[in-house]
Amino acid sequence: MEMYKANDNRYADMAYRRCGRSGLLLPVISLGLWHNFGSVDVFSNFIQIAYAAFDNGITHFDLANNYGPVYGSAEENFGRILKKGLGQYRDELVISTKAGYDMWPGPYGNWGSRKYLMASLDQSLKRMGLEYVDIFYSHRPDPQTPVEETMGALADIVRQGKALYVGISNYTAGQTEKALAVLKEHRVPCLIHQARYSMLDRRIEPDLLPLLKQEGVGMIAFSPLAQGMLTDKYLNGIPDNSRAAKSTGHLQREQVTEEKINKEEFYKLKYCSTVVYMV
Repeated sequence: MEMYKANDNRYADMAYRRCGRSGLLLPVISLGLWHNFGSVDVFSNFIQIAYAAFDNGITHFDLANNYGPVYGSAEENFGRILKKGLGQYRDELVISTKAGYDMWPGPYGNWGSRKYLMASLDQSLKRMGLEYVDIFYSHRPDPQTPVEETMGALADIVRQGKALYVGISNYTAGQTEKALAVLKEHRVPCLIHQARYSMLDRRIEPDLLPLLKQEGVGMIAFSPLAQGMLTDKYLNGIPDNSRAAKSTGHLQREQVTEEKINKEEFYKLKYCSTVVYMV
């Protein structure tokens, strides 16, 4: 098979924004591997999607230790994609991963302890065949572990050269404020916060977004299309090949309700977005 060669004009049309007060620019669209990149999916599709993304200026690929299913398989598959050709452009890629949710059995495979975070990142690097990631996240706050321990582990990970930047995900405004304070003590800034955010979920607007702006922390949204509910995919029921139809997914059939899937409102929004695009 011929080695992949990226599009020479890959940066022509993509816009990039500064992440917080850092020197890092991220594309306005990133590729998240939460779904559809696991061992139960078709690998040839992964390669096509990843190559098409990079060919169009998407340089940021976002993963987590337990993305799949099965756990770890999204990272393994991304490692295969890197080996098959994308890896030759490593210095043009921003690769992120996370740890914080259930990953392996026993008391050391979950949450936010130093032991879990350190071990998880080592495993992630091995699965992807990398020496470092660009961004490593604490995937969720741990109510049983002092924030000083969790953030201290993130700071040490940067000092060890295993991550260039660190971030947090799914932290409330109050939890974020505490985490940022600890990282400041370590002189390792929090680069970015990843939160669920869409037209159907705007809970971060009153307090978290103003805090991040004040502190100069970048913000990136996951599920901006509400796992497909803000597309036209579910207007006429649940397709067999959709996320809601899969028993392995996070979007369940009962979540796809008429209240959320309002055809009239959808077409109004679609019309508005078309007009904005044309203007």
